[in-house]
Formats: sequence, C-alpha cells, structure tokens
Amino acid sequence: MTTRESANERTDVATEQVKLTAVAEDSDTRTKLEAALFEMRRVIVGQEAMLERVLVALLANGHLLIEGVPGLAKTLTVKTLAEVLGGVFKRVQFTPDLVPADIVGTRIYRPRGSTFETELGPVFCNFLLADEINRAPAKVQSALLEVMQEQQVTIGKDTFSVPTPFLVMATENPIESEGTYPLPEAQVDRFMMKVLVDYPGFADETTVVERSLQDDVHVQQVLSPQDLLEFQSEVAEVYVDRLVTEYAVGIATATRTPAKFGMPRLGRYIAYGASPRGSINLIRAARALAAIRGRRYVVPSDVRDLAHDVLRHRLSLTYEALAESITPDGIIDEIVMKLPVPNLTLAAEQPA
Repeated sequence: MTTRESANERTDVATEQVKLTAVAEDSDTRTKLEAALFEMRRVIVGQEAMLERVLVALLANGHLLIEGVPGLAKTLTVKTLAEVLGGVFKRVQFTPDLVPADIVGTRIYRPRGSTFETELGPVFCNFLLADEINRAPAKVQSALLEVMQEQQVTIGKDTFSVPTPFLVMATENPIESEGTYPLPEAQVDRFMMKVLVDYPGFADETTVVERSLQDDVHVQQVLSPQDLLEFQSEVAEVYVDRLVTEYAVGIATATRTPAKFGMPRLGRYIAYGASPRGSINLIRAARALAAIRGRRYVVPSDVRDLAHDVLRHRLSLTYEALAESITPDGIIDEIVMKLPVPNLTLAAEQPA
C-alpha cells in the first residue's frame, strides 16, 4: 500500500468517525427531547401542537404568545416545563393597575444606610409566564420589550442580564374585551410564534377529568438549563438550503405584496404584512422543528407547518377583511397553497 493510499484510508476512517459521532449526538439529543415531552405529557393531555411549539420556541431561543380560553392548561404547561428542565419559573398576573417596576424591578431607598438598592423584578428567571398580558396598560407591556429582545433590563444607570435560557410565554383570553389593552405592534412582533389553543377532543377531555380524580403527578427533571443551551447550539448548526430560505421569504413577502405572487384579491384585505423579522423567525423555528424531528437539515414542510404560528400575529388586516370575516390564517392558507414548494434533492440521493 502506498503512502497516499494509506493517508486516504485514514481520512476515510476519520470521516466515518465524524459521521458516527454526529449520528450519536443526534440520537442522544432526540432521546432527551422525547423524554422531556413524555414527562410533560404525563401532566398535559392532548395539546400536542402547543407542546411541540413550546419546545420549538425553547430550542430557537424565541418567545411564545398563546391565545385560548381559560382552562386549557396554558399556565400548567409552562410550570411543568420548568419542572422538567429544572429552571426557575415565575408567573406574573397582568392587571390594569400594574406598573413597569412590578415587572422589571426598581431602586429602593434604604434610610438606615442612606443608599439606594436595586430590587430585581420577576423577569429574572428562566421561564416567565405573563398571564393575560393584554390586561396591562401599554407602559407595562412596553417594559417587556427590552428584556424580550436584548435579554437585559436597565434600572436607573445599571443594566442587568436575565438568566439563560430565557423564555417569555404570554397568554391572551380572546373572549373578553372589557378591561383589556391591545398589544402594541412592536411588542407583538417580538414574539416568535402565536399559538391558538382550542378545546380538547372528547377522549382527551375524558382523560383530563379522570386524572383530576387522582393525586397530582410529580414529574421528574430530565434536562437542565445547560442541556438546553447545548441543544440551542446544535439547532444553530442545522443546515438550511438557499431554496428553503427563498421559500420562507416568499411566504412572508406574499403577505406584503400578494399581487406580485398572483394573488391580487388578498391585497384589499391586508393593511400591513409580515416584517423581515417574520422571515427570520420562520427559518429559526424551522431549524428547531427539524431538530425535534431528528434531522440536521430543514425541508420545506418544516417551514409550511410553522407558517401560521410565526406569521398570523404579524398581519394587520383592513376593515374590509374584518367585515367579511377574513382571518390571518385564511390569508396564510391561500398563500401557502398557491406558492410553489421547492423541490430539494439531498446529497445522499444525488448520483455519484
């Protein structure tokens, strides 16, 4: 065997070892995520889409806005998530008399030492539940903007970083409008996804009632915040083909200029479409979903499955749309249906 052949053989062996290591890491990651989902399902019955979207938001380092009537396990989901991951969980019940200091903290004067001390607010945690966020005035809602985007809080002259990982999960009640304040567009855009939670099916609700007659389930911690940070790093390495990126950008762009994509009818229903942050979050979320599904690459179906959750809260509709009962989901449905799906050929399928 020549020296060159020996070197080539060693290279091939090293390449195979790298591939095997990558496969092992993927398998280990998916096993841990499945274990976390299993523990959460021991408490949360049904709501599979919500549980998956919560994991997507965690892995993509985004925030989640959940809309649903009371009693659909929105609060229980975040509390259970914190127990499974071992992070710090805090809940803030938003009310009309809340002030920004109640959220981020404030400076308190200590007469004994004639000094000011900083009292940090409940946002300094890993998992923050902003319950009924639309019940607080705009000033309080805006207090979350900096911490959601920059993951830091400025109090006086000092800036404090929140712990990592950090997830804000906010809930809205869609059936009450009295005493509520619409969320500012700038804040709504900070949420990676808006998930609509519906009533459980008959079988799921029967299981919920049966479990309510038994003792509470005590979940086990199967992950740690450090594990989650490592998973986020792995998600950042998931491959995204240029065609998939163009597909995501096309969906977002079609919400702004539908006529250019052969859908002029939608133009009179859309006042403002999704911002570029919508395209960015669509790809980031698709990466996380691909990792959850056991892949190291994104396919168009990942983008399509998340399009409604990522974009629905980024569309501002006209009065004509409201009068004709046109919803953001209906508009996204038509865009996704008419936009051509890219045909990807994986490297493993290409001829040698």
